[in-house]
Amino acid sequence: MKNYNIAVIPGDGTGPEVIGEGLKVLQAAAKKFGFTVTPNHFPFGGKRYLETGKLVDEADEAELRKNDAIYLGAIGLNANDAKQVPPGILEKNILLKLRFDFDQYINLRPVKLFPGVESPIKNVTPEIMDYVVVRENTGGVYTGMGGNMMKDTPQEVSSQEWIYTRFQVDRCLRYAFELAKKRHTAEAPFRGLSAEAKAAGKTARLTLCGKTNVLTNVFGLWERAAKEMAKQYPTVELNYRHVDAICLLMVQDPGQFDVIVTDNMFGDIITDLGAATQGGLGVAAGGNLNPEGISMYEPIGGTAPDWTGKNGINPIAAIAAAALMISNLGETEAGAAIEKAIAQVTPMMKTQLAGQMGYTTTEIGDLVVSKL
Repeated sequence: MKNYNIAVIPGDGTGPEVIGEGLKVLQAAAKKFGFTVTPNHFPFGGKRYLETGKLVDEADEAELRKNDAIYLGAIGLNANDAKQVPPGILEKNILLKLRFDFDQYINLRPVKLFPGVESPIKNVTPEIMDYVVVRENTGGVYTGMGGNMMKDTPQEVSSQEWIYTRFQVDRCLRYAFELAKKRHTAEAPFRGLSAEAKAAGKTARLTLCGKTNVLTNVFGLWERAAKEMAKQYPTVELNYRHVDAICLLMVQDPGQFDVIVTDNMFGDIITDLGAATQGGLGVAAGGNLNPEGISMYEPIGGTAPDWTGKNGINPIAAIAAAALMISNLGETEAGAAIEKAIAQVTPMMKTQLAGQMGYTTTEIGDLVVSKL
């Protein structure tokens, strides 16, 4: 029987509560579909940093590498504790460090509306809102290159460099093209394609999000690379939209999107917009992927410290992250079953808001298990 070792980082605040429900569902799915899951817990987070001054070091990473995937809750502190921590130290030395050191170069964010979940977009349905954002995850302005000169003077100069290599762009585009190709086939083409596109043999759509009219160097590279790679994917229709137009269309016409691919900065922005349109952070899940190495999966919401210990936080996003994780590990049938179970539970909930769901955190986990 296949076993998967999962490095579990419950994190801070309500992270342990939602991760607990995700693991509950994952273990139930494992039992049903004939594999096992061994969770290995790691204490990384803000609480550990306050108590010990430790973040994540090489020895920690060596232990993480012994696992098949990483399952992350949330990292962060409440307002009072956060005053004791320099800004960015947890993000840079835990979250970004793991992404960069494990070369998790794809951030994958499904934008999926579950049945019964209210979207702020009027009249949108689960059939219309079902697309994926592929965000390049290790380059761009997040590399930290740049600096300050003559700090705190009227002449201060600051710079933050937006840097990409062709290698980084190509491997991100390759993942996005392959994903689009897998999502839709000739038997089940993307609903948004025109009759002309279908007649030309197109089955899927990849939309490149950039800003080629202003950021001509970086996004000129992205556009040239995408057009060149598109020749290898004759069934994928390649579109381009400026990032401001993307934001507009994600609200006005989300049904036109199949797969969106973009850089680190713009991806960070549009994926949170996507989470809002799909019903909020309580249902939004994602993954930081190294397709050739170890990947990390997480609910998109934060630590929600005010809800810690109240058994009232929404675990749907954490459960969906578990489904994404096990699917990417090869157990696609189990992952699909978890998603299907979520889709049966969300209509039973009053809302997706903490404390207003009509069920406790643990009861929602139990309901998803019962629907598997």
